[in-house]
Amino acid sequence: MSYFDVLIARSVGLDGLLRGAAVLSGTVAGVEIRGRVSRRDPDGRLPAEVADVRRRSSRRSGAGWTVWLERDGEADPNDEMVVERLALGVELLEARRNPGSGFDALIDSARPIDERVTLLAKRRIDPATPVRILATMADAAEIDAPSAIVPTRYGLLRATLDISGKLSPPEPVGLGTWVRADRAPESWDGAIIALRLSDASAPTVDATDLGALLLLAQSYDPQIPHEDVRALARLDRRSADVLRALVEAYSIRSAAADLGMHHSTVQARHEGLTHALGYDPRTNVGRMRYIAAALLLRLTDPIPPPHSEAA
Repeated sequence: MSYFDVLIARSVGLDGLLRGAAVLSGTVAGVEIRGRVSRRDPDGRLPAEVADVRRRSSRRSGAGWTVWLERDGEADPNDEMVVERLALGVELLEARRNPGSGFDALIDSARPIDERVTLLAKRRIDPATPVRILATMADAAEIDAPSAIVPTRYGLLRATLDISGKLSPPEPVGLGTWVRADRAPESWDGAIIALRLSDASAPTVDATDLGALLLLAQSYDPQIPHEDVRALARLDRRSADVLRALVEAYSIRSAAADLGMHHSTVQARHEGLTHALGYDPRTNVGRMRYIAAALLLRLTDPIPPPHSEAA
């Protein structure tokens, strides 16, 4: 559903979201906000027939709004996903309709700190209160804490305020660093990175555990990946496995044993990888370059093509 993420990131309005939902589902999409109903068919037109509640095959509701698809018979397998994304878009539009009133304003680094302090006061939160921000997928279940859907460079994510440190968010989740409440955007930035680094083996990642690597990740622009990152991205899965073993093992012989390969074969692969990477991954500096590049590669999806000079 990255299609909706792109629409929302471009600040498309309600009509654009309805058109997108109708096109993706192939049927009429509708929304009711504070009693006002809007509908669009896959051709972008306002349907002639009156909305029939009985035809709402899939629906979601929020504070003052409801979205749905209108379909005769059985729902399409993708209907739930389309309605879910449409609902997230409407939720975000509603938050934008009252700028400064939503939780997302507290984690917006573009807002002056004085403005964020004023918003904290309205929520009866002292600016010096320790807080951290949690990052989860946009469609993750909400928990009993202030939260908002926020557009990021990695698509829509849900930001949640944690003051107690006792919340149990759905996984995967990225935990931001603990900061003063008036510095919440810093925690949100770390939470996004932590979520991006989560996987099946580590569904919860704490930005605090990244240490100095967090500074590296925060300064990185995934649209302009370093050549070390590009070099890793070019490796096939087997070469990537061999490289990881070479970096982590005590010796090439022990790496061969871990991989179940002959020592001479791994030795040859080591030489080939050194040439491909432009550094020896078994030296101290080489290991550091590999660790940094592997971290940044996980923040870069997909790898953009190299910039070419105009002829």
